Amino acid sequence: QVRLVESGGGLVQAGNSLRLSCAASDRTFSTYTMGWFRQVPGKEREFVATISRSGDRTRYTDSVKGRFTISRDNAKNTVYLQMNSLKFEDTGVYYCAADQIRPWAAVPESAVGFTAWGQGTQVTVSS
Repeated sequence: QVRLVESGGGLVQAGNSLRLSCAASDRTFSTYTMGWFRQVPGKEREFVATISRSGDRTRYTDSVKGRFTISRDNAKNTVYLQMNSLKFEDTGVYYCAADQIRPWAAVPESAVGFTAWGQGTQVTVSS
């Protein structure tokens, strides 16, 4: 199983930015659809963004469109989430995940079906 390790979370004021990184452990990374998800206590894990294997296609949940950007560097086996204009409601534990089976077009806006997960990184936005 591929190992995923997130980094870059922290405590920031509303309106500021963070960039999350997720490093994968193997060189088949470029064959995975990748995603970012977030979760707060008492709620189910929420879709944030996905990116296709080559990085040419992306999808975002409505609440982050125009503020967040998902990208990937297959040479570095890493996926990123640039988060700008952060809001208090963006607070949560952010997870990266790999879908080793489905192409981007077949992946819905859901955590269901992703086959590998990182441990999560905390993002806290103060108002």
